[in-house]
Amino acid sequence: MSISERDTAPASLILFAHGARDPEWRGPVDALADRIRRALPQTRVEPAFLERMAPTLIEAIDAAVATGSRRVVVAPVFWAPGGHLKNDVPELIAQARQRHAGVRFEVWPALGECDAVLDGITGAYSALWQS
Repeated sequence: MSISERDTAPASLILFAHGARDPEWRGPVDALADRIRRALPQTRVEPAFLERMAPTLIEAIDAAVATGSRRVVVAPVFWAPGGHLKNDVPELIAQARQRHAGVRFEVWPALGECDAVLDGITGAYSALWQS
C-alpha cells in the first residue's frame, strides 16, 4: 500500500489497554481517545481492552472492519512491552488477520518506547516538581 493509499483508505486507531475491575479505571483511556479523535477527525478512534472491560480487541477490530476500515492500527496503552504485548497481542492480531483478509494491521510500540511520550512526561513531572 502506498503512502497516498494509506492516507486515504478508511482507517481505525484502536487504543488497546489492559482493563480493570474498577469501572473508573477506563476514564483516562476514554479521555485519550477523545483527544485523539479531535486531533485526527478523519480517523475512527476507539478503545479496547484485554480483560474485564469492553470491547475486547477482537470486538473493536470487528467493529472497525464493519464500518469499512481497511487499515487497523493497534496502539498499546501499556508502559512497556511485557507478556501481553509480546504474546497476547500477536495471537490476537493473527486471529484478526484470519477473520479479515485484505485488512492491513499494524501494532505500534508501547508508550515507554516513544521518545515523545517520555519527553511529555518529563515536562509534566518537571513542572509539577517546580510548582
